[in-house]
Amino acid sequence: MAGWAALILLPRRPFLLLVLRQGVVLLLSLFYAGLILAYFFTVPGGFGSLAELRQLFASEPLLLAGWVHYLAFDLFVGGWIAARADALGVSRLVQAPILLATFLFGPIGLVLWWGAASGLAMRARRVPTC
Repeated sequence: MAGWAALILLPRRPFLLLVLRQGVVLLLSLFYAGLILAYFFTVPGGFGSLAELRQLFASEPLLLAGWVHYLAFDLFVGGWIAARADALGVSRLVQAPILLATFLFGPIGLVLWWGAASGLAMRARRVPTC
């Protein structure tokens, strides 16, 4: 969660994005990989149905792995959104709710970003150039 606070609130220097996207996300991903390698093949369940997934997540370590998966992947996506938004000159006030939605609801934040970016692109095409 500290990574998200930094992404939303701190000045976005290249070093910050590097630390978040390639440091924090990498550490979370390695932790996830360790959990999967240690526990995935030792418990019943799978990804073929909701019932199989429920069996997997009955294991505390694999439930933790599922949470870490979301933390890593959503922070990676949030870093990508922030970098693209900065490159396009999108206000941090506009970015903040999109990043918050990405943190809390993953794909909803991504859809909001795609909508905002599409709106910016359409608006840019309508602006006459002199």
